[in-house]
Amino acid sequence: MKFSELVCSNAIIPNMKANKRDEVVIELVNALAQAGRIPKRSSKSIAEAIIARENEASTGIGRGVAVPHVKSKLVREMAAAIGTSSAGIDFDSLDKQPVFSVILLVSPEDKPDIHLRAMETIFKRLQNDDFRKFLRQSQTVEQIKDLISELDDKTSF
Repeated sequence: MKFSELVCSNAIIPNMKANKRDEVVIELVNALAQAGRIPKRSSKSIAEAIIARENEASTGIGRGVAVPHVKSKLVREMAAAIGTSSAGIDFDSLDKQPVFSVILLVSPEDKPDIHLRAMETIFKRLQNDDFRKFLRQSQTVEQIKDLISELDDKTSF
C-alpha cells in the first residue's frame, strides 16, 4: 500500500491553525469533510470518537509525530489527513515532547484488515528519520505531496 493512496491531498494542512490536541483533531477531520472524503454531517461524531480514543491512550508516538486514528461505521472508505505545526502541540506523547506532524486516519469499521495495513504503511514511513525531518520542515501542500511521492518512489529515501 502506497502512502500517497492513503493521504487525501486536499486534506493536507501545513501550519495548522489549531494548537491544542482536540482542536488539531477537529481541524484535520474537517479538512477530510471539506475534501469530500468523509460525510460532513458525520465530522463532529468522527472527531469525538478520535478524541475519546486519544483520552484512552495517546497516539503521540514520539519523535514529534502523532497518528490519531479511528475505525468508524460512518465512513465507507479509508482516508488520511496530514497537518504540521511549527510551534508544536502537546499530544501527551510517549517521549513527552511536542508533536509537529500529525497524520490522522479514518477507516471503515467493517474493514479492520485495511486499517491495519494502512497503520503499518504509516508507521513504516514514520520510521524514516529524513521523512519526519522533511515533513516537519515542509511549508506548503506541494512540498508535502512531493515528499510523499518521493518516499513512495524510494528515489530520495
